[in-house]
Amino acid sequence: MSSAGEGLSRPLPEQVRLHVVELASQILGSMPAASVPLPLKGIARFDPRKRARLGGAPIAAQLETDKKFRELVAETLTEGWPELIASLAEGTVPPAAEPVMVAAAAYLTRPPGWAEMVETARADLERSAAAAEGSAQEQTVSRLREQLAAQKTAAKEESERLREQLKTSRSEVSDLRRRLHDARERTRAAEARAAAAQEVADEARAAALSAGSTVESELRRLRERLADAERQLESTRRAAREGRSVEDTKVRMLLDALQDAAAGLRRELALPSGIHRPADSVASVAPGRQGVQAVPARALADDDPALLDQLLALPQIHLIVDGYNVTKTGYGTFTLADQRSRLLTGLGALYAQTRTELTCVFDGAELNGPVPVSAPRGVRVMFSAPNQIADDLIRQLVRAEPAGRAVAVVSSDREVAESVRRMGARPVPSVLLLRRLGRA
Repeated sequence: MSSAGEGLSRPLPEQVRLHVVELASQILGSMPAASVPLPLKGIARFDPRKRARLGGAPIAAQLETDKKFRELVAETLTEGWPELIASLAEGTVPPAAEPVMVAAAAYLTRPPGWAEMVETARADLERSAAAAEGSAQEQTVSRLREQLAAQKTAAKEESERLREQLKTSRSEVSDLRRRLHDARERTRAAEARAAAAQEVADEARAAALSAGSTVESELRRLRERLADAERQLESTRRAAREGRSVEDTKVRMLLDALQDAAAGLRRELALPSGIHRPADSVASVAPGRQGVQAVPARALADDDPALLDQLLALPQIHLIVDGYNVTKTGYGTFTLADQRSRLLTGLGALYAQTRTELTCVFDGAELNGPVPVSAPRGVRVMFSAPNQIADDLIRQLVRAEPAGRAVAVVSSDREVAESVRRMGARPVPSVLLLRRLGRA
């Protein structure tokens, strides 16, 4: 901000310039739009916090060239600092006034001798800055001296520590030298002992060579005895095999006699050729009678594919099938009638192949009429009674079987599987039966 034409030979001090721009920016925001200088109309619309920072250069230039705008800012300053302005107009600078305020007021109001007032304020600001800089330098020097003293103290402590370490190291070196001497003495003694041991080993080797012929003759004798023992063992094994064959023949003759006796006793007592199965004694709803609606069961994960084939190979096994649990797993898109028909057809084919006792249990359907079911040969079909679910009927069938008989229950219902397992039956996932029927 140059004012050489009005008495200033140098720009305003930076602190003074910022203060003058701040005062002008505040007044600029309160001026009527018509009174705002044309170059500052855009800046007048800035946010008050940004006006002095963003529009500082245009505002300073306008104050320098626009006397009317400068006088308007001076009037506002006179209202805020009347005593300071009055003193400056009389050519007197108040002793307690801040140099920045004195220079700003002198620049804006332009009293007689204002340029000297600005230069005087500049000199005061430079002296204050120099004094502050000198104080900062003194503080820096003092801090450096303290750091130097601390470093000297640390260096002295480090030197003492290194002396102690050197003393300790010398002691350790002396101890190591003594140990090295002892180790050398022990090494010489060990070498002497090794030489003596070598002499003893040589003598032992000579004795062993002299005894070699005796050992070889003894070894030949032992081999001959081993061959005799192997021949005796083979003779013993042959005699044992012949004796076991005789015993097997005796046992077979006794079993044949028992079978003939049992057959004669059956004829003498006139026992019927067919027997009543335990599952026939369990109460249920026969096909064609009123039933209850089906309750679908939740399928479980698959199991070993060979499980069902191994169970069907057991003698006299009873296979109980949870009907709707199997059909809803494999034929869920069919009607209930088609589901029952397809399952029973597959079970009939399974019976024809294995001759296994098969019982298929369905939930009673609560239908308006009888359930039409044509049970294939060898397959027992049962419906649960009203107010009874097929799960309970399956448990009754398992309980009806004698202890020790092989019973398997086909169902993926976890609760059914766990309950029949506790009763001694083997649960089988429904998917295994579906795969077996698919192979058939």
